[in-house]
Amino acid sequence: MTVIRAAAAGLALLLAAACTAPTPPRGEASAAASTVCAPPQRAPGAETPTTIDVIEQAYFCILGTYYSGATLDARSLLTAGFVALTQEINRSGRDVPEAAMPALTGDRRADWAAFEAVYRKVTDQVPDLRDKLAVVTLEAMVAGLGDNHARWTHGGQRPPDYYDGDGYGLGLEANVYGPQVDGNPGVALPPVFVTTVQGGAAQAAGLRAGDVIESINGSAPFIDGKATPALAALYPRYPEARPVRLRLLRQSTGRRWSVTLKPGLFQRDLAALQVVRSKLLDDSIAYVRMRGFAPDSANRVLNAISRLRTGRTLTGVVLDLRGNGGGSPLEATRLVSAFVHGKVTAYQCTVDGKCETSRTDDTVELLNLPLTVLTDRSCASACEHFSSAIKDLRAGLLVGTRTAGVISGPAQGHLLRNNTLLGFPTRHHLGPNHEVIDRIGVPPDHYVPLTPEDAAAGRDPALAKALTLLRK
Repeated sequence: MTVIRAAAAGLALLLAAACTAPTPPRGEASAAASTVCAPPQRAPGAETPTTIDVIEQAYFCILGTYYSGATLDARSLLTAGFVALTQEINRSGRDVPEAAMPALTGDRRADWAAFEAVYRKVTDQVPDLRDKLAVVTLEAMVAGLGDNHARWTHGGQRPPDYYDGDGYGLGLEANVYGPQVDGNPGVALPPVFVTTVQGGAAQAAGLRAGDVIESINGSAPFIDGKATPALAALYPRYPEARPVRLRLLRQSTGRRWSVTLKPGLFQRDLAALQVVRSKLLDDSIAYVRMRGFAPDSANRVLNAISRLRTGRTLTGVVLDLRGNGGGSPLEATRLVSAFVHGKVTAYQCTVDGKCETSRTDDTVELLNLPLTVLTDRSCASACEHFSSAIKDLRAGLLVGTRTAGVISGPAQGHLLRNNTLLGFPTRHHLGPNHEVIDRIGVPPDHYVPLTPEDAAAGRDPALAKALTLLRK
């Protein structure tokens, strides 16, 4: 069985679109987007060290290809990179007299030349830090875009090519989801609590659904109702295995205790890892759980509904998209097309307002069934494309909580010359009503949040509400 995880699916899509380029002479054609971000020419090889030439390639690739690259003030990227460089030198307990930001004029090429000259002087003074300084500089430049679909993947961050049923992490899922923490933490609401124990360290430590996480590595997950960076530790990235200390409260007993969980691979319930699962509820309602918009997943949803429909009359569909981290926008459009025809499902727009439309695929047969969609704050990216289309086009009702608001636009991949992956959107996403969803999310038609008490008791109030709506 192939296991699809949101992060792996996203990186796979980037790799499919990845591009590479021949190495141009320094200071010449490297500034041209057609050279920096050319069509694929080779498969990724072994990663080599990040150098100033790789940073240069990424810089001009962003300016030539990123959604707002044409209007972006490139000085913001260079400043972000230089800040990170000097902070890393400071963390090493040293300093370099030459580590002063050069004057920038707004001329992209001239500013790059000034930046590069100082960068080389600085790194020549601390050769033992050269590799680390390059990494933090490029990381900061990409982070400076402030885009939840922009990412530089390097240093073993690519997930393995297979999982064989294994998961990676602490062995738990919480009501605050990983992409939300990274891309739109403002949507997260306290308290943070365990919703599912999957296995691994969490299972070995005796954690249960409903356990409230009061602190993470000694820090509060929320301060004055606002999410803190501590939440990111709940979702460690492969293969970094740093232990995470949690302070927990079990409300049913009042017990408070601390555990230290070491991230790692763990065997998961294979049924729970299927991209699409389905069952019959109330003898006439098709329930389908969809964990990601992986290739061919829309067809798998439709085939599941067709099987449940065989020999009986269905009265509705519950599509459960909770925990769905996204994937292919094409799959989102195809699935919408089973519920409505002749409509626009989204717009992909340039910085100057020129938009391409994503339209329903009217070759997909209409199901002609009432639809309720279960959403939560972990429904991100392509999941939000689908949810906003269903709501705007009045093809069904959303039940649960607001989505993650992590949908800046479909990312395209660019393979840098050291075989690391730079991904970002070339267009930004708008909903069918031309509304911005990124950092806002899609509000449900019926707000039904999960509480720690519900999780501990195994109750699913959102599903119960969806069934009530379909029975009317």
